[in-house]
Amino acid sequence: MIIAIDGPAASGKGTLSKRLAVHFGLPHLDTGMLYRGVARVLLDEGLPLDSEEAGEAVALSFEPHLVDEDRLRGREMGEAASVVAAQPRVRAALLALQKAFARQPGGAVLDGRDIGTVICPEADVKFFVTAAPEVRAERRAREFAARGEPAIFDEILAEIRQRDERDSHRSSAPLVIAADAVVLDTSALDVAGVVAAALAVIWERAP
Repeated sequence: MIIAIDGPAASGKGTLSKRLAVHFGLPHLDTGMLYRGVARVLLDEGLPLDSEEAGEAVALSFEPHLVDEDRLRGREMGEAASVVAAQPRVRAALLALQKAFARQPGGAVLDGRDIGTVICPEADVKFFVTAAPEVRAERRAREFAARGEPAIFDEILAEIRQRDERDSHRSSAPLVIAADAVVLDTSALDVAGVVAAALAVIWERAP
């Protein structure tokens, strides 16, 4: 069974994906971490984030297991990944890796922004997880504060809206709702409520 989960930043798609992967005993891939990883290598090597040539070269040789996940977290990396992810050549270079992950025996759970539309259009179940920008900004502010990072709500809200605009209007694999995806608005739901709603859909739709 392949479960595809898309949605904007801080919508709750990552949490839902991890919970579903554990529930069904499936491997999980946060595809956003791939773009964060490419951005991290570019930053570490002093290369420009907006260079498609440099980004493609890193993506083609990228080995996710060699990157310290803790260094991929945080405000700076989220913005850097959004810049890198808008580049068609970088996305193309990472395409095969993501498709191969999804096609493991037994299936997988993947989350990102183009899973149901590009990576796994044949997924058994597709979700588009969203929430009001203000709710997502508040969630992200709590995350930043917990890590000791600056957490000014108005600045974070502006960044989220900017990321939404960039992700939704990029030329390659923009963030859109797949025609056959179930939309889950998490604005007024806790984690348990979101997971319960998703499980109800999966039991109804999955083979």
